[in-house]
Amino acid sequence: MRDHRRDGIPHGNLPLELDTFVGRAAQLAELARTLDSARLVTVTGAGGVGKSRLAARAAARRAPRDGVWRVQLAPVRDEEFVDYAVVEALGLTDHTTRLPRETLVAHLAERELLLLLDGVEHLVDACAALVTELLGRAPGLRVLAVGRRPLGVAGERLVPLAPLGTEEAMELLTVRAGQRSVTCGYAADPDADQREVRELCRRLDGIPLAIELAAGRLGALSPGQVLRRLDDRFRLLTGGDRTALPRHRTLRTAIGWSHELCTPPERLLWARLSVFAGPFDLEAAEYVCSGDGLPADDVLDVLSALLAQSVLTREESPAGVRYRMLDTVRAYGADWLAATGDADRLRRRHRDWYVGLATWCELEWFSPRQGEVAARVDAELPNLRGALEHCLDEPDGAHLGQYLAGALWFHWVGCGRLSEGRHWLEQAVRLDAEPTAGEQSRLKALWVLAYVAILQGDTVPALAALQECREEAERSANPTAVAYAEHRTGCLALVSDDMPRAERLLRSALHRYREIGELNSNVLMGQVELAMARAFQGDLPDAVRLCEDVRRVCEDHGERWARGYALYVLAYAAWSEGEPLRARELLADCLGSAHRFRDQLGSVLAVELLALVTVAEGDAAEAAVLQGAAGRMWPSVGLPLFGSAHYNAPHELCEAAAREQLGDERYEECVRHGTLLGRREAVARALRRPGVAVSLPAPRSTAGGRAAANARTAKPAASPTRKGGETAG
Repeated sequence: MRDHRRDGIPHGNLPLELDTFVGRAAQLAELARTLDSARLVTVTGAGGVGKSRLAARAAARRAPRDGVWRVQLAPVRDEEFVDYAVVEALGLTDHTTRLPRETLVAHLAERELLLLLDGVEHLVDACAALVTELLGRAPGLRVLAVGRRPLGVAGERLVPLAPLGTEEAMELLTVRAGQRSVTCGYAADPDADQREVRELCRRLDGIPLAIELAAGRLGALSPGQVLRRLDDRFRLLTGGDRTALPRHRTLRTAIGWSHELCTPPERLLWARLSVFAGPFDLEAAEYVCSGDGLPADDVLDVLSALLAQSVLTREESPAGVRYRMLDTVRAYGADWLAATGDADRLRRRHRDWYVGLATWCELEWFSPRQGEVAARVDAELPNLRGALEHCLDEPDGAHLGQYLAGALWFHWVGCGRLSEGRHWLEQAVRLDAEPTAGEQSRLKALWVLAYVAILQGDTVPALAALQECREEAERSANPTAVAYAEHRTGCLALVSDDMPRAERLLRSALHRYREIGELNSNVLMGQVELAMARAFQGDLPDAVRLCEDVRRVCEDHGERWARGYALYVLAYAAWSEGEPLRARELLADCLGSAHRFRDQLGSVLAVELLALVTVAEGDAAEAAVLQGAAGRMWPSVGLPLFGSAHYNAPHELCEAAAREQLGDERYEECVRHGTLLGRREAVARALRRPGVAVSLPAPRSTAGGRAAANARTAKPAASPTRKGGETAG
């Protein structure tokens, strides 16, 4: 997630609104003042009145110390996913079994930030419960909610947003028409009849979305023509009594009028695009929406026409150009889609596209496109959730739901989404799929579920899932599922300190993989896990050999995620051989990769080992700061094996050396300083990036000793990791 402080934008995930902001100076000032005096403010108003844009502007002006974080709730359909949406917007990762609510409370407890909940009206009960708890347990938190109705929470301050006045509405119409570079009509004629423009804005009740839709028509129609067509529609609806039309129907009328002016292909695409739960790209639109009157080759031209008419908006993202339909506009299209009787078919096509996308992403995860895959799945998450919901709700969709939840293993595990992944996997394996169609999909969902549970330190359900997977795989003679079940059982033995059994199972699984020709990131992680088991048993040279082989294969295939864990083991070996500079180079590569993928486990392990390298280099104070930073990160990973002699040796070595050199009081001061660093700051500091200010608490006591030399020459009891089982995955 981008750090906006570098370019003057408030820290957080709220980008600066670059479009022209028209006619809201007074309301903006009022909202900003209210934000200064209340912890919960809700902007209410009719659809299309500009609530979200105003809230974003006001939030950017009042950004607190830890920034503004915007949560887009419009794509969230199930109240159960409100907490997940907030976790996602904050960029949090959590490898534990904690509920998302607990993760949020822990993260927000000591921070000063503004949470912008955008689009709460369809999730009021869930949002109210979440906000009540967070405000009660996070004293530095402020919440700015946006919706058509209030949350009804004690202490809530309401800021109703009225439509634009006539002068402001005229200004907006002029600006929007000019931005579209129209070649005829009002924008090209400075002497156009202002009376008709004024009347048009009045008829549209000053609703910004309605005005923008009208502006999209000024390239082909004059203001008078637009006004007359709208007037005809108003009379049709109200029997000539214009005052009988309330504002929410004014907007719907304006949308309906814009819909009527669309060509048949444009109306058809508008309706079909309503099946998307969030932003989408051109390829998805071409597949899902083409056919039966709309050839795939025509989708781009028709989509461009809808974009020009403000039915769609275009946005840039790390996954490329994407398109978004405002909620009100989408709802209108969904009504038309339902009226055509084609909604079920479109939802199936939507599901099939995202099942196919997940299949492609799983294959491409083991390639130089890992980063692209991670960004793509992040961008598509609302639509993937929609596809999962559709699969799991349909009587004949269980096997597809199991397949989809299992195919996304790399996202759940490699990109910091264990909690959500477990939610979908547990739902999927509960369903009975058709024996032939769903057998393989269910087996995969079982071993992926076990993998996720192991990484969360939840061994009992992991073992149950693995036993069921192994038994069913052997019964159905499925060698791939047998190999994965054996592999993950070996991983479970690793985190349970049973090294001989772990080695036996992992070697057997790797042999099975070779027999069936399986090679991917999972297989390579199995080899890293075997290396860890060998290291735990005292054979570091064999662990190095195994990881060098993993590194070579990863570099041949462009794989970065599994490679990072191999580099971690190699870095420890370099440190133990008295080569801290080489160890630091390897760990910098490892940490950079883990941080890019939001892999909290890989990140915290690398920071811990960098602390040990740092004390070996003679900087005990900085090593203690890094240990403090890692200590803040560990609760998001989980601590099921924190005290194990196998896993805890590097941390204990570093702490002992740093305490000896600094003294207890100074060591604790530096550790506390490290706990103040956020994840991005901790990673930047550990990597010693240029421009990163490095500060230390002022020393209160003098300390000396030979800790640096001891840290470099001391040998751990067994292991290069603090949490070897989780290192494996």
